[in-house]
Amino acid sequence: MVHAQFDPTARRELALAAVEAKTVKDLSWQEIADATGFSVAFVTAAVLGQHALPEPAARAVAGLLGLDEDAVRLLRTIPTRGSLDGTVPTDPTIYRFYEMLQVYGTTLKALVHEEFGDGIISAINFRLDVKKVADPEGGERAVITLDGKYLPTKPF
Repeated sequence: MVHAQFDPTARRELALAAVEAKTVKDLSWQEIADATGFSVAFVTAAVLGQHALPEPAARAVAGLLGLDEDAVRLLRTIPTRGSLDGTVPTDPTIYRFYEMLQVYGTTLKALVHEEFGDGIISAINFRLDVKKVADPEGGERAVITLDGKYLPTKPF
């Protein structure tokens, strides 16, 4: 049976335990994802409390990290999503994404609406990918792909 959570506390605590186990076992997010057959972005988000995993994937993650049956149950539960508390993020990496949306949010909205019409881009029917590429001017660049299904607003 599918169950939903309404208090994110248990998933936050599980995320802390999972990250600790990941660190102790010196595993990468990719290695954890490989055990499930799902993408690294989806599995990372699930372990950090933002998605539910199907039972086989939850068991694979828990087994790899040495977590108990309660962890399997929590990993299968639909979480209360949204890991940020509504204040301006202070972590420098997360803040840069916040800054990007502050600078380009209205531009993205205008371009999406011009291209698709009134509606939203789903964060549920969604894919995320992060790649490191060489910068022709030296160093490295991050290429982040946000691939969400467009959902038009429907009058009723």
